[in-house]
Amino acid sequence: MRTPSNLLKHILLAIICLFTGTLSAQSYPTQPIKIVVGFSPGGVPDIAARIIGQHMSENWKQPVVVENKLGAGSNIAAQLVANAPSDGYTLLSISSAFAISPAIYSSMAFDPIKDFSGITLTATGPALVLISPNLKVNTMKELLEYATKYPGKVTYSSAGVGSGSHFAAELIQAKAGVELLHIPTKGIPDAITEVMSGRVDFFISPYASAINLVKSGKVRAIAITSTKRFKDLPNLPTVSESGVPGYKWEFWYGLVAPAKTPKPILQKIASEVKRILELPSVKERFDELGTTAVSSTPDQFDKLIAAEIIEFARLAKLSGIKPE
Repeated sequence: MRTPSNLLKHILLAIICLFTGTLSAQSYPTQPIKIVVGFSPGGVPDIAARIIGQHMSENWKQPVVVENKLGAGSNIAAQLVANAPSDGYTLLSISSAFAISPAIYSSMAFDPIKDFSGITLTATGPALVLISPNLKVNTMKELLEYATKYPGKVTYSSAGVGSGSHFAAELIQAKAGVELLHIPTKGIPDAITEVMSGRVDFFISPYASAINLVKSGKVRAIAITSTKRFKDLPNLPTVSESGVPGYKWEFWYGLVAPAKTPKPILQKIASEVKRILELPSVKERFDELGTTAVSSTPDQFDKLIAAEIIEFARLAKLSGIKPE
């Protein structure tokens, strides 16, 4: 039991911490900011970081450097940021993979909940169901009927075991009650190639990775994973309206900081990112990537990440995906 004097000490300490954090936020930033990306240049997490970084730098008059640190499904980048000072000068640009990692890695050098503080969501984007030229189906419904007729024979590629594309297909399998055969590859380009060549039957690809191939006629898309049809492909039905009611799959992206970063600093960054994402030119650029620019509060993003970690763990258990 705390004595009145101890309780007073804790209250005073909390006030001092809040006051110090507020003062540091008022002057923030006073030095260059680094945004670490655990993916290759050219992907949505990288492009989003660069767009946001450029506008941040212009407004705050401080350099914003984007650094790509590849490896271990973006976990190397996450560990680097988890170990950085909690001062708002080292941030991490993440995707849905951040919430998937606990479901597929039995041992990680960081805890995605305890070692990070959410800043804001930056974008969401659907995926396209790409179909093999050798498979004589034209709709998602026909694909599911074929899979029902030949259980375990219909193959799908993924960007690797436990990748977003793997979970997206597993969710279809679970909701539609069909049995599919997983063929993992080394990444999204390889997974798309496997479908285009006819070696596998379908692949659920991030929109941005496949849209140009679809528009040029190099690969067929039979459905989109969002809850509504996409404006650039108005004739392409959703998976939900094509035989899997209630199905929704969206890749999401955002920014996090090391845990214990002062809340006023998190809120200042989140407010700045919100301003940037509402710029017409930025909205248009995100649209070109097949994503929607969208922001959140730090608390909202923390809750989203926590909920997604639970959902991916549930889906992994349901699908028999075991941590490696």
